[in-house]
Amino acid sequence: MDYQLLELAVNNGIATLTLNRPDKRNAMSDDMRTEFISALESVTADKAIRALVLTGAGKGFCAGGDISGMQKRMNAPAGEVGFNGWHRQQRVHTAQSLLHTCPKPVIAAVNGAASGLGADTALACDFIIASEWASFAWSYMLRGIIPDGGGMYFLPRRVGLAKAKELIFTGRQVKVDEALALGIVDRKTSADTLLADAQAWAKELSQNSSTAMALTKTILNQSFEMSSHDVFAQGSQAQGICYTSSEHRASVEAFLAKTSGQE
Repeated sequence: MDYQLLELAVNNGIATLTLNRPDKRNAMSDDMRTEFISALESVTADKAIRALVLTGAGKGFCAGGDISGMQKRMNAPAGEVGFNGWHRQQRVHTAQSLLHTCPKPVIAAVNGAASGLGADTALACDFIIASEWASFAWSYMLRGIIPDGGGMYFLPRRVGLAKAKELIFTGRQVKVDEALALGIVDRKTSADTLLADAQAWAKELSQNSSTAMALTKTILNQSFEMSSHDVFAQGSQAQGICYTSSEHRASVEAFLAKTSGQE
C-alpha cells in the first residue's frame, strides 16, 4: 500500500512508523486510520521486522481524533449517527488492538503532545520513550466523550485506578517529568536523539527469539486478567512450541558447542 498520511521505513529489522500530518499535529483521520491498520498488519506479518517504533512528524505525536471528522459525524442525519459511530469505533478498536497485540516489541517515541486518542495510542505500545517536549492529556471529557482508544484499560495499569480517574476526569495536561514519575513514560531523552534512542532500544529488545517473544508478550498482555493456573497453562503450551523452534535448537547447539570447547 502507498501511504499518504504515514511513513513506514525498515532498517536492520527495526520498523519506524511515522504519523505524517504535521500540519494537523498528526490527528487521526479516518483515512489515516485505514493506512495505520494496513501498516500495522504489514509489520505484524513481516518476519524480517523484529520491532516497531511509532512516532509523529513535526512538533506533535498525535493530537487525537480529527476534529473535522467529529464535525462530519454531528452533521449526519440523526438516524445514522449511532450506527456511524459504532462502525467508526470498530475501526478504532481494530487499530488499537493491532498495536497492542503486535507480536514484536513496540515503542512509542513521543516527540510532542499526545492527546486523547494520541495518548491512548502511546499507551497501547509496550514502552514509551519521550522527549523533553512531550506531554500527555486524556482530554476526552473536555469534548463530552469517553476514552475510546484503550485508555480506560491501559492507564490504570500504569498509574493505578485513582490516578487514572483523576487524569481522565480532569483531562489535564501531564508534562514529561510528571509522566515519568507516574510511570506513564518509561524513559526520557533529548528531542535531538529521541528517534535514534528509541530505535536502539528496539534493537536491544528484539535480539532474542522472535517465537519466544511473541508467545511471552501474548501471555503477559493477558496476565492481569488470568489466574495463576491459566498463566501456567498457557505458558506450558507456549513452551511446547518454543521447544520445536529453530531458534531454540540453534541456541542450545551454540551453547553446547561453546561449553564443549571449554573442556
